[in-house]
Amino acid sequence: MERLSVADWPFQKVLIANRGEIALRVIRACRELGLQSVAVYSDVDRDALHVRMADEAYAIGPAAAAQSYLNIPRLLAVAQEAGAQAIHPGYGFLAENAAFVDACRQAGLIFVGPSAAAQRAMGEKTAARRAAQAAGVPIVPGALTDNADDDEIQASAQRLGYPLLLKAAAGGGGKGIRLVREPHELLAALRSARSEAQTAFGDNRVYLEKAIMPARHIEVQFIADAHGHAVHLGERECSIQRRHQKLLEESPSPVVDETLRAQMTTATLNLVHSIEYVNAGTAEFLLGPEGNFYFLEVNARIQVEHPVTEWCTEIDLVQEQLRVAAGLPLSFTQEEVLFRGTAIECRISAEDPANHFLPATGTIQALQEPSGPGVRVDSSLYAGLQIPLYYDPLLSKLIVWGRDRTQAIARLRRAVEEYQIVGVRTTLPFVRWLLEQPRFLAADLSTDFIAEEWDGHGHTATIPPVSEEFTAEQIAALCAGLLFQEQSLHEQARYQSTTQDGTEQSRWRDMSRKEGLRRV
Repeated sequence: MERLSVADWPFQKVLIANRGEIALRVIRACRELGLQSVAVYSDVDRDALHVRMADEAYAIGPAAAAQSYLNIPRLLAVAQEAGAQAIHPGYGFLAENAAFVDACRQAGLIFVGPSAAAQRAMGEKTAARRAAQAAGVPIVPGALTDNADDDEIQASAQRLGYPLLLKAAAGGGGKGIRLVREPHELLAALRSARSEAQTAFGDNRVYLEKAIMPARHIEVQFIADAHGHAVHLGERECSIQRRHQKLLEESPSPVVDETLRAQMTTATLNLVHSIEYVNAGTAEFLLGPEGNFYFLEVNARIQVEHPVTEWCTEIDLVQEQLRVAAGLPLSFTQEEVLFRGTAIECRISAEDPANHFLPATGTIQALQEPSGPGVRVDSSLYAGLQIPLYYDPLLSKLIVWGRDRTQAIARLRRAVEEYQIVGVRTTLPFVRWLLEQPRFLAADLSTDFIAEEWDGHGHTATIPPVSEEFTAEQIAALCAGLLFQEQSLHEQARYQSTTQDGTEQSRWRDMSRKEGLRRV
């Protein structure tokens, strides 16, 4: 293991080009390593927890992501102003934007992630399929639609056989995907997929892919350094999805045995080496009903579900990302990666499951997060926080670990019951429903699980609609939260001073600035 002091790294200050729980996750990793962190925030995120937690924080623009978190010139200007030498993108926003990687390099900044070349190789889905095929990785049979007329596209679809999928070539996150079950649906679905792809990615190209049904979604976590070392950290089961968006992930997959695991991880590392990939990433596969696996894509970034892998391996992936970006070798070898127990993560989002999962907003009036043995909460929430509608609705991630899947599910049940968020509708009721489903308990999963088991009208007979009335426990939590908020405001008032221009200035922030903390 490399013991080089962090003082000798090529960077000591990292700008986090993101928000929410992932920004906090990176801040904590930096703090443990002895690195300084720089947060950025839009107008609506001024009071966000990541702003408070970072060593420095800078405003970057209005609420709209295009004018703030996606504003590359502004992010680079802040990095220069703050004296940051590296940028961590988290996930989402600019995490898989090769142009942003190039801009960082041209500005003399270290990008904590894969190179622009690797991102381009993996970010364009048809190019990724070609790279995987060249590396000997099985791919789903498919066909391009570029420059093909309607007759040619219909002929290609007929050769592949129905059902099939239309997928955006520049896509990700479930955008630009359409399932086509019958020939007469194809052309309308093609127009719809192209339109959504153009809106989401500025690129309307789509391709055809044979639909593997039923299928499980299995992914392999990997990380590679610039010294030729690449390791896998096992697989994750991500089959619980809604509209191609993951809702719950677990590691290891309950159906992947040692033989299949060896095949999938070997295929992943062959692909990693073939494209000279450096830093963390995830290879995603479909597992068919006959036990055959097929390459989907590579996510060239840290993923939302990385905590389940961290818990099963006891390896801090974000710290390893920073080490690799600093030019250091990985702190472990493949032989040193040990897997233990089962970890499960569920995503808690500001969505109303009783109303077709429509996005929700509001102010968190009271909050009680679970704790206890085997429970981890990655969150940016606090009582009084206003949830905006401008960004992804993910609020927090609840992760549990157990010695086996049975214990992990029992802990997740207990933790979900403890979790109380008052003031904003969330997906907690949906998670409670899911944990009682016989198919889930039996690990009888597929990417169609939610479509098959969840009532499309918004709720099932086993989960009541969300009530406008609070429970006694929620009322008690609400009262406690409001009392705490009132006390906090009273204490804050004691420490307010007025600047020369008449604006209020917090004295504790004045004191923190003297210790090197800046808020701009």
